[in-house]
Amino acid sequence: MTSLDETLARVRAEGRAALVGYWPAGFPTKERSIRAIESMIAAGADIIEVGLPYSDPVMDGGTIQAAAGQALAAGTRISDVFDVVEASVAAGAATVVMTYWNPVERYGVDRFASDLAKAGGAGLITPDMIPDEAEEWTSASETHDLNRIYLVAPSSTDSRLAMTANEASGFIYATAVMGVTGQREQTSSAAPTLVARLRDVTDKPIGVGLGVSNGEQAHEVAAFADAVIVGSALIKCVLDADDEESGLAALRELTLELRAGVERD
Repeated sequence: MTSLDETLARVRAEGRAALVGYWPAGFPTKERSIRAIESMIAAGADIIEVGLPYSDPVMDGGTIQAAAGQALAAGTRISDVFDVVEASVAAGAATVVMTYWNPVERYGVDRFASDLAKAGGAGLITPDMIPDEAEEWTSASETHDLNRIYLVAPSSTDSRLAMTANEASGFIYATAVMGVTGQREQTSSAAPTLVARLRDVTDKPIGVGLGVSNGEQAHEVAAFADAVIVGSALIKCVLDADDEESGLAALRELTLELRAGVERD
């Protein structure tokens, strides 16, 4: 059982959804990304997704692209991602990496899995890797005791949902909307239906992401999901700030609001 499995089991026993915060490693710098993640954990984030900055982020919206661009400009490398994972784990959160597949393949799949496990990471979220093509990753993840977190969308067929859920571990990542990432004024009406369809084929935890930006939306999603995933809204706290301290203060305030939202009163 990984630290992610343990966290999700604990949170479920507490009768609430987990709060998952996404942060790109190296944004705005390696050191500041660690401070941002530590701030989120201190304010109530249960799980951290560390983003691996990538030069061709086809599924990412403008906010995450801007943050990843700053991280790449600052010289962030894969070794830095593992350092950020290690710091996140040390701060007390189950930590996974979210990455496109090309960097993993270029680094070496087993080597990547080994280094992630050594850093204390619990697994990978792979938005462009599907279970049908994941034989090498399945083998590496089993060897190094890592979770395989796959994405499903409202357009996924019932058979695809069942197959993906069977191959996934940790949780299944249900994308609440079609399209790229980014905060939205309203959560997707398709999300509850997608989660209900998943519940018909699996009892594994389900995380919902894409669009949550405030405590009210987090509470709405927590009513039917096991984990509420937030990225762009958190990043904007720092991206739009005039200085580091005001950015971290805004980040802490939003994380506290989101954590209050996932509590199922």
